[in-house]
Amino acid sequence: MFADSRFNYLDQVRFGLGYLTTPVYWVADIPTRVSFWIDDVFVSRTDLLEENEQLREDLLVAQRELQLLESLASENSRLLDLREATQVVEGEVLPAEIINVSPDPFSKRVLINKGAEDGVFIGQALLDANGLMGQVVEVLPYTSWVLLITDSHHVTPVEVNRNGERALARGTRTTASELELQFVTQTQDMLAGDLLVSSGMGQVYPKNYPVAEIVSVYSDPGQDFATVKARPLAQMASTRHVMLVFASEETVLPELELTDDELPAEEANVLEGQVSQVDSGTANQ
Repeated sequence: MFADSRFNYLDQVRFGLGYLTTPVYWVADIPTRVSFWIDDVFVSRTDLLEENEQLREDLLVAQRELQLLESLASENSRLLDLREATQVVEGEVLPAEIINVSPDPFSKRVLINKGAEDGVFIGQALLDANGLMGQVVEVLPYTSWVLLITDSHHVTPVEVNRNGERALARGTRTTASELELQFVTQTQDMLAGDLLVSSGMGQVYPKNYPVAEIVSVYSDPGQDFATVKARPLAQMASTRHVMLVFASEETVLPELELTDDELPAEEANVLEGQVSQVDSGTANQ
């Protein structure tokens, strides 16, 4: 042992014995390795199940947030379009939101979240980012009902943007969202694809705001008027953000009070004659 500790005489012997004792160590370690393997199998399966459940929940949350982000992006895009559309409208505008739709399929009305408390009045025009939508027909304290231009009881004065031909656009009696131009003579120049804009007549709608696009023109020689149908540009069934238009006030010139010295000579003479007549009549009385 002393010689081995000093001169390492038995290193080769120990190295050879290591080959002989390896199977003994391996067999002795079998119970421990089996126990670890069993623990790994069951613990790993439980952990995987829990991890899968957690990942599934995280995926659902992420999908919901993604849907919200897509919805917010779309809403932001619509609001930007609405803001750009207000630049061409004369007068002030009030943003509003559609909160309900009439359940009657033959009465095309929507409910907005602005009412008398916000200054809304009957007959006020309602627009969206693409075109005219309708006008207010009933005002409540905090909400208002709007009659859409596609309703059969609504008539919109329009003109062809290409040549200025005027007509009246009325909603159809069917459930389809389309317009029919009334009293269009056979000689009027209207073609499919023409843009119809508001003419401003009646001073209800702002002038030159897009209304519809002509989709078909049918002329029957046996009829007095042509049949013209148009597709509204406003997104009646999908838009939610709209705006109410307040017409700009006309500039009223103040009345000027002129003295006799400032009046023209002829007007001063007429005024003196009227005054003298009044004085003489008073004296006779």
